[in-house]
Amino acid sequence: MENTQFRLAARPVGLPKDSDWQITKEPVRELADGEVLVKTLYLSLDPAMRGWMNDAKSYIRPVGIGEVMRAGGLGEVVASRSPRFAVGDRIGGGFGVQQYWIGAADDRHAGLHKVDTRLAPATTWLNTLGMPGMTAYFGLLEVGQPKAGETVVVSGAAGAVGQTVGQVAKQLGCRVVGIAGGQEKCDFVVKELGFDACIDYKGGDVRAGLKEHCPNGVDVYFDNVGGDILDIVLTRINLKARIVICGAISQYNNTTAVKGPANYLSLLVNRARMEGMVVFDYADRYHVAVAALGKWLQEGKIKSREDVVQGIEKFPEALTMLFEGKNFGKLVLQIA
Repeated sequence: MENTQFRLAARPVGLPKDSDWQITKEPVRELADGEVLVKTLYLSLDPAMRGWMNDAKSYIRPVGIGEVMRAGGLGEVVASRSPRFAVGDRIGGGFGVQQYWIGAADDRHAGLHKVDTRLAPATTWLNTLGMPGMTAYFGLLEVGQPKAGETVVVSGAAGAVGQTVGQVAKQLGCRVVGIAGGQEKCDFVVKELGFDACIDYKGGDVRAGLKEHCPNGVDVYFDNVGGDILDIVLTRINLKARIVICGAISQYNNTTAVKGPANYLSLLVNRARMEGMVVFDYADRYHVAVAALGKWLQEGKIKSREDVVQGIEKFPEALTMLFEGKNFGKLVLQIA
């Protein structure tokens, strides 16, 4: 049995390119006691992956040169010498960009866990019931702390995290305004996901859109993009506003200095709070979010949209789609 893998060959400068990857094929070794062999079915492609490729201090060590690229996924156990998992089990974990993962069933870094595909389709477990959903749930509730009647603005509104942030905020009784790229994405979050309004940053004026759709200001801003949009939202925040710094996809491929917020004094004037969040801090409580989000999904109160690309060989171009805004919903790579 042969395992195709994508390994990091070089540290990218700007957008990752083909020469930053090395494709290797190696035989799958025999299992040792306590180990499992997992066939990767789907991989989650996330903006955070770009940060993991940099040799810089972060919340998680960078992917080493020559290592299989880090990625979360969903797979099927095809061989087991561990009582924890049986052949046929569907499990989630950090499998990396490869066709097969082999290792100890209790590997702390892989974080293997069973997934119930009767509750939701496999791809939903990489979206609303996966890391994006956990990020949205805890980032909004723990850091954003929205109250019914408040105005919540979320950038990257049609993306994996943004779509769930907005829908959860609606369940909590908030007014929700999204920011997304293109009229199709804006129509989706309003008509399909139930947002109150959406600002098309590609075709419209974000400043004017915020003035129109947030007449009472912004109480919570969930930021997935950083850059100019963060700066503009800072001019509209209310007293005691909460700004959740989840990501800054507009800055990840910069070859120049990262653009920080020029309007940060608005935080002082409005006694507002800007706080970063990393989803791994809430790992011991993921089950709480899965229960809540799963219930809303089953009741039809929230939706989960994925954009699935087929084939491990498409990994480099699929990853690039994220940074060019070409994906529509949570980007998933189907491996098998």
